[in-house]
Amino acid sequence: MLAGLLAAGCRAPRAMSTPILDLTPPPADARIAYGTAPQQFGDLRMPKGAGPFPVVIVIHGGFWRSAYSLEHIGHLCAALTRAGFATWSLEYRRIGDPGGGWPGTGEDIASGAEYLRKLAEKYPLDLGRVAAVGHSAGGQLALWLAAEHRLPLRGVVSLAGVADLRRAWELRLSDGVVGDLLGGAPDAVAERYRQASPMERLPLGVAQRLVHGTRDDIVPFEISQKYQAAAAAAGDDARLIALEGAGHFELIDPRSREWPEIERTIRDLLR
Repeated sequence: MLAGLLAAGCRAPRAMSTPILDLTPPPADARIAYGTAPQQFGDLRMPKGAGPFPVVIVIHGGFWRSAYSLEHIGHLCAALTRAGFATWSLEYRRIGDPGGGWPGTGEDIASGAEYLRKLAEKYPLDLGRVAAVGHSAGGQLALWLAAEHRLPLRGVVSLAGVADLRRAWELRLSDGVVGDLLGGAPDAVAERYRQASPMERLPLGVAQRLVHGTRDDIVPFEISQKYQAAAAAAGDDARLIALEGAGHFELIDPRSREWPEIERTIRDLLR
């Protein structure tokens, strides 16, 4: 998997003996289907104790491509679970999967999030304290989920998220992958950009925390910077947390020096 990401122009975290993408994460407590397609499942991890526990919906990145699965974000999930949060990490149909791309990818995220209500019938989950956390392309999906208001959220944490799909198209991120996701350029499928891009859904009416490394060369820092300014101007509780000198993958690596800030940001939303 790491080789594929590097070939796509991604870099591993700095100052790590083994990149997080090369390490096998701890197993989930349960892998549970929320739909009938092979990609419609989630990994649930539960803290020790009686609960009920606050819940973090985790949405992985990989530029919406089927080549990249939820496995690599399992380290983030395990760390959050050790810190006392239940984590529900969503897999979803991606570009290259039957039904993947838009709107199928978004529909899966919405269905997977809403499935928490079913899980709460069996597991001690506090549905009054739920946050969505997404990395990279998953940041776009987490913000989009908040805009949909399918499930009450305390807030969203976008980790180096692709919060503005028009700008991502202009920058030709990952060889123009936004066009693959939405089926064309903004002038060709304008309604899809209006529906899918968090920037065009403002205000979201949900607390948003945009965490981004200033040296990210995969999703530029400017995307979160401009999005946060627009969200705040629209009246949202949106804050930018700039991680000086950080790149793209430190944000999902519990060994990184940036990790305490990630955990603190999530904890503050779910108090």
